[in-house]
Amino acid sequence: MADTTTTTFSLVKPEVGASESSWGAKVNTTLDTLDDLLDGTTAIKPNLTANLWQVGGVAVTSTAAELNILDGVTSTAAELNILDGVTSTAAELNVLDGIPGTLTATELGYVDGVSSAIQTQLDAKAPIASPTFTGTPAAPTAATSTNTTQIATTAMVQAAIDADVTTHAALRSASGTYGHAQIYVTDGDLYIVTT
Repeated sequence: MADTTTTTFSLVKPEVGASESSWGAKVNTTLDTLDDLLDGTTAIKPNLTANLWQVGGVAVTSTAAELNILDGVTSTAAELNILDGVTSTAAELNVLDGIPGTLTATELGYVDGVSSAIQTQLDAKAPIASPTFTGTPAAPTAATSTNTTQIATTAMVQAAIDADVTTHAALRSASGTYGHAQIYVTDGDLYIVTT
């Protein structure tokens, strides 16, 4: 019976009762091969049983499917460590898909409490140029003497009219003769005639 080899790594199994002068060399070669397999020099193809293997004394309970999720991941250990302690659900994390990494927490905070599409809300606002208002828009009331292009309510106009009416009423009641002057008020015009 000749020497045989193991199925997976072709390690030499010296023939029992033979190889008297060569079995030591064969065993040494096999031990070197095992050493290379164990230290990573030669890649191995383990077929581990789930829940029966450990890393650093800690049982690995992940399934092959769960471990395969990492297949093709290009993240660094530092990037993956960012997730350490994160309690968000997958759905919550997926909300971030497509958000630029330059977005700050402060910027994200601006959308806190938003209950509908922001663009839709902005589109509903009046434009700065030539807005058309509906309902009864409010504005400040300017002083009576204001003569600018500012937006103001009609209250200022009404106040000016009321003041003018009061002035004219006072002048009407002042019509008459005062010494050498006569005062007439006609259709809102004031006439003073001296004698």
